[in-house]
Amino acid sequence: MTVNLQMLGTGDAFAKNYYNNNGLLLSRDYTLLIDCGTTAPRAMEKLGRSFADVNAVLITHIHDDHVGGLPELSRLMKTKFGRKMILLIADTLAEPLWESFQKNSPVTAHNPSSLEDAFEVRLLKPGSPHKLSTEIILELIRTPHIRGKESYSLLLGGDIFYSADMIFQPELLLKLVRKQGIRQIFHDCQLKGPGEVHTTLSELLSLPEDVRKMIRLMHYGDHKPQFEGKTAEMTFLEQHVIYAL
Repeated sequence: MTVNLQMLGTGDAFAKNYYNNNGLLLSRDYTLLIDCGTTAPRAMEKLGRSFADVNAVLITHIHDDHVGGLPELSRLMKTKFGRKMILLIADTLAEPLWESFQKNSPVTAHNPSSLEDAFEVRLLKPGSPHKLSTEIILELIRTPHIRGKESYSLLLGGDIFYSADMIFQPELLLKLVRKQGIRQIFHDCQLKGPGEVHTTLSELLSLPEDVRKMIRLMHYGDHKPQFEGKTAEMTFLEQHVIYAL
């Protein structure tokens, strides 16, 4: 059994050279879109992929580079494919997601009247494994990002950690690798400046070597080429490349 990851984009919210940090989890019988930022529809078109082939979209937190493309996704599913997309979210995100959806939607007479009108909403309980298909099992892990706003990273298949945008959590990363046997970490990375709401490269470089070896960096800025070869054992995740998990 093989599950692959293909990032629609690997850029941060301000990147011009990279699409928003959204990914496709691909298996033989299921395709999951992880986040759907403003650039997601364009990125899907660039890759020659169709939302019709996506089984569900999962949202980690409420920022436009992770949810800004949902109104367009909802519209495309209704007008082109005649159905709703399954939306997977923690229950704490439902209300703020609807507020974001309304903000990002163009004003028309046919706008959805609720989140349930736009999507087939399925609420996930954080801290519990959820089996989406024969090959894809995931768990939401609450991780800190913006004070007072919920954000959830992902545990995939029990041995892969995929971060939402998060403040540096060295104890969590050490526990995941040394006690839970995590073998890959896909981590957001702010390359420059102080890490007020994101984990910085300098913070990740402070981790022990055995943890750094597990890390692939994503959610970075346009100055990423300046940091090639300066990330120790960590490597950059590249958009559009398909990675076997």
